Amino acid sequence: MAKLQNDRLLRAIWHEPVDKTPVWIMRQAGRYLPEYRQVRQKAGSFMTLCKTPELACEVTLQPLARFKLDAAILFSDILTIPDAMGLGLHFKEGEGPFFERPVRTLRDIKALGGKVPLIGFCGSPWTMATYMIEGRANKEFPIIRVMLKNDPQVLHVLLDTLAQSVAAHLNAQIKAGVQVVMIFDTWGGMLETADYQNFSLNYVKQIIDNLITEQNGEKIPVILFTKEGGQWLELMARSGCHALGVDWLTNIGKARERVGQQMALQGNMDPKILCQTPEVIRAEVAKILENFGKGSGHIFNLGHGITPDVPPDNVAVLVDAVHELSQAYHQQG
Repeated sequence: MAKLQNDRLLRAIWHEPVDKTPVWIMRQAGRYLPEYRQVRQKAGSFMTLCKTPELACEVTLQPLARFKLDAAILFSDILTIPDAMGLGLHFKEGEGPFFERPVRTLRDIKALGGKVPLIGFCGSPWTMATYMIEGRANKEFPIIRVMLKNDPQVLHVLLDTLAQSVAAHLNAQIKAGVQVVMIFDTWGGMLETADYQNFSLNYVKQIIDNLITEQNGEKIPVILFTKEGGQWLELMARSGCHALGVDWLTNIGKARERVGQQMALQGNMDPKILCQTPEVIRAEVAKILENFGKGSGHIFNLGHGITPDVPPDNVAVLVDAVHELSQAYHQQG
């Protein structure tokens, strides 16, 4: 594999020296970009966009053409694996995902066996299960909460099935050439600590234990992000991952004190700040960089995905501010 022209992100993950803090943005290929909206319209549907390689590649590269980002993330969706299991995934504009055939019984789960292609994006098993069981986006998740308490073994069967599928999927991506993999545990933070360990983190560990660790002579790091998971950083650090995503509810300096010697940290600006003035954005970037402090091990990002109402020019302000203001924290000597 040819040497990367820009390997700041990989260097930061391994705590190697960098000239400036690397930055990329969760959901950086998305509706805030007019060029993305044009391709999305051409595709006709979100799932067609995900499943058409040429279009998915085009929108993956769009942010890099606009901004001096330090990484691209494959354009897809965390629910393409459940979709491939035949659950009838579709998206309603402004309402999120819906499944025609949600999973709620052991018979439903066993019917998935042997039918899982290695496609899609990597959500955690718990996060995928929340959508699959509810049948739609529902932040209260009443059905899976009842299943967790009343029928946990059925839930464990589903989570194990998903963990095997995700591990196989990520290994296929690694063999195809990705250099970093990330597991999005968007809904892990809804759980109590014991349930988080049992129903979410346990299956993340299972995935990581089964991943290819080296490809073409290069180590493949894993980033784990649990939204609202700041109270569990120490537990997450023992999962086998190499970097932790941190949302804006956790001070990144405090997070570094807790686990920063063990692994890199990614984050953690509130996405709402990107709707503010350039001066406010630069001030927030400066504060986060100061909180993390000197040295490598920090990947600048938002604390969650960018929202559709963000002006693209403000993303340029963010990226430029990170690169400019972070240099002082990486000077040698």
